[in-house]
Amino acid sequence: MDTSLHTRSNYDKFPATETEGRIWRGWEEIGAEISRRTDIERPLVVFDTYHGVHDAELTGALARMWPDAELIRTEELFRDERQIRSMTQPYVTDDELFGYLSPLGLADFFDPERLEEARARILRRERRTIVYGCGAGYVAPNADLTLYADMARWEIQQRFRAHAIHGLGVDNSAESPARQYKRGYFNDWPVLDNHKKSLYNRVDYWIDTHRPGRPLMIAAETFMQGIDRTVRRPFRVVPFFDPAPWGGQWMKEVCDLDRERVNFGWCFDCVPEENSLLLKVDGELFEMPAQNLVYLRAQELLGAADRQRFGESFPIRFDFLDTIGGGNLSLQVHPTNEYIRRTFGMRYTQDESYYLLDAEPGACVYLGVKRGVDPEEMLAALRTAQQGGEAFDAERFVNRFPARKHDHYLIPGGTIHCSGAGAMVLEISATPNIFTFKMWDWGRMGLDGKPRPINIGHASHVINWKRDTDEILRRHCNRFEPIAEGEGWREERTGLHEAEFIETRRHWFTGVTPHTMQGGVEVLNLVEGDAAVVESPTGAFEPFTVHYAETFIIPASIGSYTIRPLVPGTPCGTVKAYVRH
Repeated sequence: MDTSLHTRSNYDKFPATETEGRIWRGWEEIGAEISRRTDIERPLVVFDTYHGVHDAELTGALARMWPDAELIRTEELFRDERQIRSMTQPYVTDDELFGYLSPLGLADFFDPERLEEARARILRRERRTIVYGCGAGYVAPNADLTLYADMARWEIQQRFRAHAIHGLGVDNSAESPARQYKRGYFNDWPVLDNHKKSLYNRVDYWIDTHRPGRPLMIAAETFMQGIDRTVRRPFRVVPFFDPAPWGGQWMKEVCDLDRERVNFGWCFDCVPEENSLLLKVDGELFEMPAQNLVYLRAQELLGAADRQRFGESFPIRFDFLDTIGGGNLSLQVHPTNEYIRRTFGMRYTQDESYYLLDAEPGACVYLGVKRGVDPEEMLAALRTAQQGGEAFDAERFVNRFPARKHDHYLIPGGTIHCSGAGAMVLEISATPNIFTFKMWDWGRMGLDGKPRPINIGHASHVINWKRDTDEILRRHCNRFEPIAEGEGWREERTGLHEAEFIETRRHWFTGVTPHTMQGGVEVLNLVEGDAAVVESPTGAFEPFTVHYAETFIIPASIGSYTIRPLVPGTPCGTVKAYVRH
């Protein structure tokens, strides 16, 4: 593995927005501030929560702070678990991985009689009353003080793996992490996101409990100031890293990760739906889901056209796939737009591409079927391999292309593909990120020692058999096109495929490089050079420094910007993606 150009990591794993305001640390300070704000007779306090908070820690703290208060827990007002499981079954399904996007609202989870009785108790209360849990703001919409304990999805996933939390109205903590994630993705999170959006203008304080025993709290004014500061400048979300059965060693060095871990296969560096956003308040890092920014400032972030097209869904995803020192990814395919809408209720599919940040000699990409392949013969061979018969001969049916640094392979939905060993891939794609139909996993086990789910049935409905050797070479491999150049810079178009809505441009530069935005959000990665500086021609934001391999977001409201090497004259390169209009 050659990382000689980047021997000392300068990759920032905890990017944050500097935000003015006060932060309360620990339950003692938080309790004192709540008491100060509710120094009235019979106060009503709402303590709403997102899925995944540690209820025992939070309710224990409330009991210690106000032992004489009446505590109403929303989960005690829900319908019986049997009813909730029946109600959500059409969306959770029996599939190991995939469900259907739920149209349910939070009100559907409450038992009407229990809810009515609780609201009556609140009206006739004679002492401090705290309504706690998911949907507390729905139970008591006219509270004297409203707090919200949020939770980012990556932390929720860690708690799934520890079997430490349960779903909305169901105790599914003993289920596999994949099944817990499925319920969250298709049901619980959409339900709770819609509820949270109704609370943004009512919450007085936001609470961060991502680190057990170390809660932080900020006022709504500080929260909104951080959101506004972030959307008016370039910014990064917090990357997260995970091992994989095929994972490699490149990110350990370049991103300065734990050398004791067996490998790191994935890094999600721009998936606001999953990533966190950090506000730096009085020296503390306050963590929240980055999706809050998308919900609250979609117009400024995405631009009018992208906002109308995608709603409150951030449309572009950047992530890393590291197989340097690792193995092949599973041979896979993503659904077409029509199939993902009909089968899973999603608005658009995971069209994607592989940009090679780095590659070892002999690295490769598998892409498209070979010329003359018989679909039924290939599917039969896949089924035989899945059932424990003869191993699937991938190179008999699928094209294998050499992978070199700065290559770019285009992979619209329906295209068979995978990265081979020895590659460091920057995956540039549309946002939906769980709809991968694995067809062959090279006969290996997952990290849990069990076979990973194979989805030949789904795959057979979406494979585009016309994407054969000739078509792939003509329209999917390194379609570089010069666009413009100036003093110290040049711009190239690198994709994506005509079937994909994302446009990608690459800039090579040694000097100041102008970027005029197309009215929508842009996502970039510094693919060459140690560091670069993003600046506003009008001084609209402070200079923003990015480092090698870091992904960063340019909100649509910025309009135009420049990028230059941090060290003048140093060769640098960026790849950026935006939505075609």
